Amino acid sequence: MKRLVITALMLIVIPSSVFAVSAEEIIRKLEENTVFETSRVDGDMIIRDRFGTKKSSFISYSRGTDDMLVEFTSVEEEGMKILRTKDELYLFFPEAEETIRMQGAALKESVIGSDMSYEDMTGGKGLLASYNVTLEGTEEVGGYPCYRVGMKAVRRDVPYYSQTMWIDTTLFIYRRVHKFSRSGKLLKNITISEIREVSGRQVPVRMVLEDTVKGNSSTEFIVRGMKIDIPLDPGIFSLEELSW
Repeated sequence: MKRLVITALMLIVIPSSVFAVSAEEIIRKLEENTVFETSRVDGDMIIRDRFGTKKSSFISYSRGTDDMLVEFTSVEEEGMKILRTKDELYLFFPEAEETIRMQGAALKESVIGSDMSYEDMTGGKGLLASYNVTLEGTEEVGGYPCYRVGMKAVRRDVPYYSQTMWIDTTLFIYRRVHKFSRSGKLLKNITISEIREVSGRQVPVRMVLEDTVKGNSSTEFIVRGMKIDIPLDPGIFSLEELSW
């Protein structure tokens, strides 16, 4: 009888501690850490697949949730740029001196052979504007306690119908993300292996992205340097400047 009473008390106490914070609050705190007024990142992409290993370098700039510019600096892709401004995505090829608006099926294509698609770079709207979120419990990821948050799309124009995020209960940075199709098939898996403090903010600086549909491949993103909330010329996020 005593054991039954203790078990009943545990069933009452544990859920109340798990759900002391709402899923919406967790996502808001996550975005406070990951959305910046402005940022500049110097980084590398290491692509590993059946053809071997390929390393590409890039510089990226961002402003809020709408604007982003990625410029590749490695020899093979030097001068290639990807621009996101609000709901549009553009690709510039220096050799052809051509700017292409990415849309439709083209968004599903891989970015320079990586596990990331152009579709992964679209959006810009906050997670709470795109998904209904539910706190499903807590789990450890890599030894770190995390909130497990389930997300289901409320708009048709999001790349993934549903996602599951494991968000660090102390740092409010995701440690793992699973992205699913409407049928429930796992499409992408993201794992964060290193987090660093930058200007008082906790940011992921090393992560691995896997496209489970491709199989036998992974793309590691490494941040070599990062500056946040810095002055940026607004013109760098314009089509007029993309070809420079």
